[in-house]
Amino acid sequence: MILTVTLNTALDITYRVPSLRSGASHRISEVTESPGGKGVNVARVLTALGHEVTVTGFSGGTTGRILRDRLTEVPRLTDALVPVSGTTRRTVAVVDARAGDTTQLNEPGPTITHAEWAAFQEVYEDLLASASAVALCGSLPPGVPVGAYAGLLRTARAAGVPTLLDTSGAALRRGVAGRPDILKPNAEELAELTGSHEPSRATQDARRRGAGTVVASLGPKGLLALTPEGRWRATPPTRLAGNPTGAGDSAVAGLLSALVEHRPWPDRLARAVALSTATVLSPTAGDFDRTAYEELLTGVTVTRESGAA
Repeated sequence: MILTVTLNTALDITYRVPSLRSGASHRISEVTESPGGKGVNVARVLTALGHEVTVTGFSGGTTGRILRDRLTEVPRLTDALVPVSGTTRRTVAVVDARAGDTTQLNEPGPTITHAEWAAFQEVYEDLLASASAVALCGSLPPGVPVGAYAGLLRTARAAGVPTLLDTSGAALRRGVAGRPDILKPNAEELAELTGSHEPSRATQDARRRGAGTVVASLGPKGLLALTPEGRWRATPPTRLAGNPTGAGDSAVAGLLSALVEHRPWPDRLARAVALSTATVLSPTAGDFDRTAYEELLTGVTVTRESGAA
């Protein structure tokens, strides 16, 4: 079982409009609603790949009930979310069909009490006993300590469970000290963490800070990975137009699924790039175009680069 942690779950709402104009009234052409938060998106992709997944984190209020109802529709997924008194947030993505751009609006999430945080940590420790890997993903809701991910990573390490961290800001800066086996930032997050906008140098710096492996998302340029076995670059065969929301989450799912299948790094990176690229063809995060994924998988170029590991 793969465990995904989403401390700030969400109900994702996606609006499609013919053209998004500031200050104007818009007629929405399509609306979709799905369970979300980065770790939930990762879990949905993992189940589509055939893996058994358990999701944990927090949910509460009317939005939380809707989210949990939607999770029951996902095969091979077990809901281990911890109830809270606050209300689960909503995220709104507005897709501009003409420009191909997506505007994202994210609510902050419910305030987590000390008792709720303690209850989650007990659930988390119990779940680690049967986990083959754990992904800790997304933002921290109000009330959760800024160093929460570092502590959760140390708990997983003590239990012998491989870890992946995908977050940003202060949670990333503090979390990397927990020594995740895989750190998966995008280029902006990596630069914020290290102060360097040169990806090769920044991945080295991030690894020195505690990450076992750093896999950086470079948008349409693919992935750059600095692993104990060396540096790798993986690029997609083509750039696809569409909604990029959730592409990074699909990359995480690709890395995790190949990790538990004991695939070598070139296979892991090829799967991650193919999944993230195929995700832009889907209207919502947590989904991907399977036909495109299978076609892309054979076309991803993975090269080993010179440089210190």
